[in-house]
Amino acid sequence: MIAALAGALAVGIGAFGAHGLEETLQRNGRVDTFETAVKYHFYHVLAMLLIGVVLKAGGNKHNKLLYFAAYAMLTGIVFFSGSLYVLSLTNITFLGAITPLGGIFFIAGWLMLFWAMKKTRG
Repeated sequence: MIAALAGALAVGIGAFGAHGLEETLQRNGRVDTFETAVKYHFYHVLAMLLIGVVLKAGGNKHNKLLYFAAYAMLTGIVFFSGSLYVLSLTNITFLGAITPLGGIFFIAGWLMLFWAMKKTRG
């Protein structure tokens, strides 16, 4: 459910950026930054959706790791994409210092997903 809502938000933000915020993004020179934020937002929504499907299918003894992986990715979206969204709109450059924290959460989420799948294999 969280992945579905985060996906809807990504579509809305992406569309609003392409149509309603185009002038602001161009003026700030941040069109590419905004697009990167939307891409990573979407990539991790899809990963969260995959984790949800695995959890729903059941039979995984390592559900706690999967939940942590999904929440790490959600946190990554907030810090990584969120900071880039705000940076793109405001051009407040110190917000770029927050972005790597989101990247760390993304990496942690992928590693937890790997570990959960590895443990499932036996």
